[in-house]
Amino acid sequence: MHDLSNPTLTAELDENSVDRNPVALFQRWFADALASGVKLPNAMTLATATAGGKPSARMVLLKQVDDEGFVFYTNYRSRKAQELDANPHAALIFYWAHLDRQVRVEGRVTRISEAESDEYFATRLRESQLGAIASPQSEVIPNRNVLEENFRELEERYAHGPVERPAYWGGYRLQPERIEFWLSRAGRLHDRINYERQADGSWTISRLAP
Repeated sequence: MHDLSNPTLTAELDENSVDRNPVALFQRWFADALASGVKLPNAMTLATATAGGKPSARMVLLKQVDDEGFVFYTNYRSRKAQELDANPHAALIFYWAHLDRQVRVEGRVTRISEAESDEYFATRLRESQLGAIASPQSEVIPNRNVLEENFRELEERYAHGPVERPAYWGGYRLQPERIEFWLSRAGRLHDRINYERQADGSWTISRLAP
């Protein structure tokens, strides 16, 4: 990891030469994070808020990104899902400290199709499939034994067949309206390049003061 009080500078961001498509730039940065060997490069902070504006945040995993948006999966009965149902606006943060890079994403979140959720669920490890069913996510439980007993029962139930995705578990897609790329620079004069989506789907690009 770089010493952020004296960062090693290897690149810069210029508003005149960056890719005009922020998703394409994100995909390149994400590929750099993957190639670096860092653990869980797809880990991101997901910030949601209640209808009344009370915020909460947690770490989730990015599972897909393209021009349509950023996809993650969760239990539709969880706190994050309840907040997204009440207030479909959310924010993401990716921070790769060893690369001195950060990306902030804001936008509207919608559920993906059942077919997409089914397709992804089928690719999960069997333990992860069973775990998604065994855990009543965000609910109060008396002890860990509840989870382990639920898991054992599910192992027996699905011992001889595939595990079906429960209807209360699936994916969300955050459709970006704003994406900011941050790169550490000397003297804390960091590069911040901001993309704002326009009504016609194009992006405007501007530099923000650090």
